[in-house]
Amino acid sequence: MHIKNKVFWITGASSGIGKSLAIALSNYDANLILSSRNTKTLEEVKILCKNSNKVKILPIDLEDYSSMNSKVKEAISFFNKIDVLVNNGGVSQRSLIKDTDMLVDKRLMDINYLGTVAITKALLSHFIERKKGHFVVTTSIVGKIGTPLRSSYAATKHALHGFFDSLRAEHYKDNIAVTIVCPGFVTTNVSKNALTGNGTPQNSMDTATANGIKPDRFAKLMIKAIRKKREEVYIAGAKEKLGVYTKRFFPKLLSKMIRKLSVT
Repeated sequence: MHIKNKVFWITGASSGIGKSLAIALSNYDANLILSSRNTKTLEEVKILCKNSNKVKILPIDLEDYSSMNSKVKEAISFFNKIDVLVNNGGVSQRSLIKDTDMLVDKRLMDINYLGTVAITKALLSHFIERKKGHFVVTTSIVGKIGTPLRSSYAATKHALHGFFDSLRAEHYKDNIAVTIVCPGFVTTNVSKNALTGNGTPQNSMDTATANGIKPDRFAKLMIKAIRKKREEVYIAGAKEKLGVYTKRFFPKLLSKMIRKLSVT
Protein backbone atom coordinates (compact mmCIF):
# COMPACT_ATOMS: atom_id res chain seq x y z
CA MET A 1 0.00 0.00 0.00
CA HIS A 2 1.33 3.39 -1.02
CA ILE A 3 0.90 6.09 1.64
CA LYS A 4 1.55 9.24 -0.38
CA ASN A 5 -1.65 11.32 -0.75
CA LYS A 6 -3.75 8.69 1.06
CA VAL A 7 -6.17 10.16 3.60
CA PHE A 8 -5.60 8.91 7.14
CA TRP A 9 -8.05 9.83 9.89
CA ILE A 10 -6.51 9.28 13.32
CA THR A 11 -8.40 9.40 16.61
CA GLY A 12 -6.47 9.92 19.83
CA ALA A 13 -4.02 11.99 17.76
CA SER A 14 -3.15 14.62 20.37
CA SER A 15 -0.52 12.56 22.21
CA GLY A 16 1.29 9.23 22.49
CA ILE A 17 0.93 6.71 19.69
CA GLY A 18 -1.52 8.87 17.72
CA LYS A 19 0.79 11.89 17.77
CA SER A 20 3.84 9.89 16.71
CA LEU A 21 1.85 8.11 14.00
CA ALA A 22 0.63 11.44 12.57
CA ILE A 23 4.15 12.88 12.42
CA ALA A 24 5.53 9.69 10.86
CA LEU A 25 2.78 9.54 8.22
CA SER A 26 3.38 13.19 7.33
CA ASN A 27 6.91 12.22 6.30
CA TYR A 28 5.32 9.93 3.71
CA ASP A 29 3.31 12.89 2.35
CA ALA A 30 -0.05 11.56 3.56
CA ASN A 31 -3.15 13.69 4.01
CA LEU A 32 -4.13 13.68 7.66
CA ILE A 33 -7.24 14.31 9.74
CA LEU A 34 -6.39 14.52 13.44
CA SER A 35 -9.03 13.97 16.09
CA SER A 36 -9.26 14.02 19.88
CA ARG A 37 -11.11 16.14 22.43
CA ASN A 38 -8.28 18.67 22.80
CA THR A 39 -8.14 21.13 19.89
CA LYS A 40 -5.13 23.00 21.29
CA THR A 41 -2.90 19.93 21.46
CA LEU A 42 -4.08 18.81 18.02
CA GLU A 43 -2.91 22.15 16.63
CA GLU A 44 0.47 21.56 18.27
CA VAL A 45 0.72 18.15 16.60
CA LYS A 46 -0.22 19.72 13.26
CA ILE A 47 2.70 22.13 13.51
CA LEU A 48 5.08 19.20 14.05
CA CYS A 49 3.90 17.47 10.88
CA LYS A 50 6.01 17.86 7.74
CA ASN A 51 3.30 19.35 5.52
CA SER A 52 0.90 21.14 7.84
CA ASN A 53 -1.15 22.31 4.85
CA LYS A 54 -2.13 18.65 4.37
CA VAL A 55 -3.32 18.29 7.97
CA LYS A 56 -6.89 19.00 9.12
CA ILE A 57 -8.17 19.19 12.69
CA LEU A 58 -11.50 17.61 13.70
CA PRO A 59 -12.29 17.58 17.44
CA ILE A 60 -14.18 14.46 18.55
CA ASP A 61 -15.47 13.11 21.84
CA LEU A 62 -15.81 9.33 21.55
CA GLU A 63 -18.41 9.32 24.33
CA ASP A 64 -20.76 11.40 22.15
CA TYR A 65 -22.16 8.70 19.87
CA SER A 66 -24.86 10.94 18.40
CA SER A 67 -22.28 13.18 16.72
CA MET A 68 -20.50 10.51 14.69
CA ASN A 69 -22.55 10.71 11.50
CA SER A 70 -22.01 14.46 11.25
CA LYS A 71 -18.32 14.10 12.17
CA VAL A 72 -17.83 11.56 9.38
CA LYS A 73 -19.45 13.88 6.84
CA GLU A 74 -17.16 16.69 7.97
CA ALA A 75 -14.11 14.44 7.80
CA ILE A 76 -14.92 13.31 4.24
CA SER A 77 -15.43 16.92 3.17
CA PHE A 78 -11.79 17.82 3.89
CA PHE A 79 -10.30 15.65 1.11
CA ASN A 80 -13.48 14.21 -0.47
CA LYS A 81 -12.61 10.73 0.83
CA ILE A 82 -11.17 8.69 3.68
CA ASP A 83 -8.76 5.86 2.88
CA VAL A 84 -7.76 4.70 6.36
CA LEU A 85 -9.44 5.22 9.74
CA VAL A 86 -7.05 4.65 12.64
CA ASN A 87 -9.18 4.00 15.72
CA ASN A 88 -6.58 4.93 18.32
CA GLY A 89 -8.51 6.95 20.91
CA GLY A 90 -9.11 5.46 24.34
CA VAL A 91 -8.40 5.46 28.06
CA SER A 92 -6.79 2.87 30.33
CA GLN A 93 -7.45 1.70 33.90
CA ARG A 94 -5.54 1.04 37.12
CA SER A 95 -7.81 -0.49 39.75
CA LEU A 96 -8.84 -3.78 41.29
CA ILE A 97 -12.27 -5.14 40.37
CA LYS A 98 -13.52 -4.90 43.95
CA ASP A 99 -12.56 -1.21 44.08
CA THR A 100 -13.94 -0.16 40.68
CA ASP A 101 -17.20 1.76 40.56
CA MET A 102 -19.67 0.61 37.88
CA LEU A 103 -19.66 4.10 36.39
CA VAL A 104 -15.95 3.63 35.67
CA ASP A 105 -16.69 0.32 33.94
CA LYS A 106 -19.33 2.07 31.86
CA ARG A 107 -17.10 5.00 30.92
CA LEU A 108 -14.32 2.72 29.75
CA MET A 109 -16.77 0.76 27.61
CA ASP A 110 -18.34 3.96 26.24
CA ILE A 111 -15.01 5.45 25.16
CA ASN A 112 -12.92 2.46 24.15
CA TYR A 113 -15.54 0.20 22.63
CA LEU A 114 -18.83 1.93 21.84
CA GLY A 115 -17.21 5.19 20.69
CA THR A 116 -14.91 3.29 18.36
CA VAL A 117 -17.79 1.16 17.06
CA ALA A 118 -19.92 4.27 16.48
CA ILE A 119 -17.33 6.07 14.37
CA THR A 120 -16.56 2.87 12.47
CA LYS A 121 -20.22 2.23 11.64
CA ALA A 122 -20.69 5.84 10.58
CA LEU A 123 -17.80 5.56 8.09
CA LEU A 124 -18.56 2.02 6.90
CA SER A 125 -21.04 3.04 4.17
CA HIS A 126 -18.39 5.34 2.64
CA PHE A 127 -15.98 2.41 2.37
CA ILE A 128 -18.70 0.12 0.98
CA GLU A 129 -19.65 2.72 -1.65
CA ARG A 130 -16.01 3.13 -2.70
CA LYS A 131 -15.40 -0.63 -2.60
CA LYS A 132 -12.24 -0.05 -0.60
CA GLY A 133 -11.10 1.15 2.79
CA HIS A 134 -8.97 0.20 5.74
CA PHE A 135 -9.90 0.15 9.42
CA VAL A 136 -6.94 0.12 11.82
CA VAL A 137 -7.68 -0.30 15.52
CA THR A 138 -5.27 0.06 18.42
CA THR A 139 -6.23 -2.50 21.02
CA SER A 140 -3.66 -3.92 23.47
CA ILE A 141 -1.89 -7.08 24.52
CA VAL A 142 -4.58 -7.13 27.25
CA GLY A 143 -7.03 -7.53 24.38
CA LYS A 144 -5.60 -11.05 24.30
CA ILE A 145 -4.67 -11.49 27.97
CA GLY A 146 -6.58 -10.11 30.96
CA THR A 147 -4.22 -8.93 33.72
CA PRO A 148 -4.70 -7.54 37.25
CA LEU A 149 -5.73 -3.87 37.55
CA ARG A 150 -7.07 -3.85 33.97
CA SER A 151 -10.38 -5.73 34.21
CA SER A 152 -12.62 -3.24 32.41
CA TYR A 153 -9.87 -2.03 30.09
CA ALA A 154 -9.13 -5.62 29.07
CA ALA A 155 -12.85 -6.22 28.52
CA THR A 156 -13.11 -3.26 26.13
CA LYS A 157 -10.10 -4.43 24.15
CA HIS A 158 -11.35 -8.02 23.97
CA ALA A 159 -14.64 -6.61 22.67
CA LEU A 160 -12.86 -4.68 19.92
CA HIS A 161 -11.19 -7.87 18.71
CA GLY A 162 -14.56 -9.57 18.42
CA PHE A 163 -16.19 -6.66 16.60
CA PHE A 164 -13.41 -6.07 14.09
CA ASP A 165 -12.90 -9.76 13.36
CA SER A 166 -16.60 -9.90 12.46
CA LEU A 167 -16.37 -6.73 10.36
CA ARG A 168 -13.41 -8.17 8.43
CA ALA A 169 -15.36 -11.31 7.61
CA GLU A 170 -18.56 -9.50 6.62
CA HIS A 171 -16.88 -6.96 4.31
CA TYR A 172 -14.08 -8.94 2.69
CA LYS A 173 -15.95 -8.82 -0.63
CA ASP A 174 -16.16 -5.02 -0.32
CA ASN A 175 -12.36 -4.88 -0.30
CA ILE A 176 -12.35 -3.48 3.24
CA ALA A 177 -9.26 -4.37 5.28
CA VAL A 178 -8.95 -4.56 9.05
CA THR A 179 -5.67 -4.34 10.95
CA ILE A 180 -5.74 -4.94 14.72
CA VAL A 181 -2.65 -3.49 16.40
CA CYS A 182 -1.86 -4.80 19.89
CA PRO A 183 0.65 -2.67 21.80
CA GLY A 184 2.51 -3.83 24.85
CA PHE A 185 4.01 -1.20 27.13
CA VAL A 186 4.64 2.05 25.23
CA THR A 187 6.19 5.16 26.79
CA THR A 188 3.19 7.48 26.68
CA ASN A 189 0.92 9.20 29.21
CA VAL A 190 -1.49 6.25 29.15
CA SER A 191 -0.79 5.33 32.78
CA LYS A 192 -1.01 8.95 33.96
CA ASN A 193 -4.43 9.32 32.32
CA ALA A 194 -5.65 5.87 33.39
CA LEU A 195 -8.84 5.84 35.47
CA THR A 196 -8.71 4.60 39.04
CA GLY A 197 -11.58 2.91 40.86
CA ASN A 198 -13.42 6.15 41.59
CA GLY A 199 -12.94 7.54 38.08
CA THR A 200 -10.11 9.98 38.77
CA PRO A 201 -6.86 9.77 36.76
CA GLN A 202 -3.92 7.93 38.29
CA ASN A 203 -1.65 10.94 37.54
CA SER A 204 1.55 8.92 37.79
CA MET A 205 3.75 7.00 35.38
CA ASP A 206 3.97 3.23 35.77
CA THR A 207 7.49 1.81 35.79
CA ALA A 208 6.56 -0.72 33.11
CA THR A 209 5.15 2.04 30.90
CA ALA A 210 8.21 4.25 31.42
CA ASN A 211 10.41 1.38 30.26
CA GLY A 212 8.26 0.54 27.25
CA ILE A 213 8.75 0.99 23.52
CA LYS A 214 9.28 4.60 22.45
CA PRO A 215 6.23 5.93 20.55
CA ASP A 216 8.30 7.00 17.52
CA ARG A 217 9.61 3.45 17.17
CA PHE A 218 6.11 2.09 17.69
CA ALA A 219 4.73 4.36 14.93
CA LYS A 220 7.27 3.04 12.41
CA LEU A 221 6.32 -0.57 13.18
CA MET A 222 2.62 0.30 13.06
CA ILE A 223 2.99 1.90 9.61
CA LYS A 224 4.78 -1.24 8.41
CA ALA A 225 1.82 -3.34 9.55
CA ILE A 226 -0.66 -0.96 7.89
CA ARG A 227 1.20 -0.98 4.60
CA LYS A 228 1.21 -4.79 4.58
CA LYS A 229 -2.44 -4.86 5.65
CA ARG A 230 -1.62 -7.26 8.45
CA GLU A 231 -4.75 -8.67 10.09
CA GLU A 232 -3.28 -8.65 13.60
CA VAL A 233 0.11 -7.56 14.90
CA TYR A 234 1.75 -7.49 18.34
CA ILE A 235 4.08 -4.52 18.82
CA ALA A 236 5.48 -5.27 22.22
CA GLY A 237 8.42 -6.51 24.24
CA ALA A 238 9.48 -10.14 24.33
CA LYS A 239 7.70 -10.83 27.62
CA GLU A 240 4.36 -9.50 26.40
CA LYS A 241 4.59 -11.49 23.17
CA LEU A 242 5.54 -14.59 25.11
CA GLY A 243 2.40 -14.14 27.17
CA VAL A 244 0.20 -14.19 24.06
CA TYR A 245 1.68 -17.44 22.79
CA THR A 246 1.78 -19.03 26.24
CA LYS A 247 -1.94 -18.42 26.61
CA ARG A 248 -2.56 -19.96 23.20
CA PHE A 249 -0.64 -23.16 23.88
CA PHE A 250 -0.31 -23.36 27.68
CA PRO A 251 -3.23 -21.40 29.18
CA LYS A 252 -2.96 -22.89 32.67
CA LEU A 253 0.72 -21.97 32.86
CA LEU A 254 -0.09 -18.39 31.85
CA SER A 255 -2.72 -18.18 34.60
CA LYS A 256 -0.01 -18.96 37.15
CA MET A 257 2.38 -16.44 35.56
CA ILE A 258 -0.21 -13.64 35.49
CA ARG A 259 -0.75 -13.85 39.26
CA LYS A 260 2.87 -12.85 39.83
CA LEU A 261 3.17 -10.40 36.94
CA SER A 262 4.15 -6.77 37.61
CA VAL A 263 1.77 -4.70 35.49
CA THR A 264 2.57 -1.23 36.86
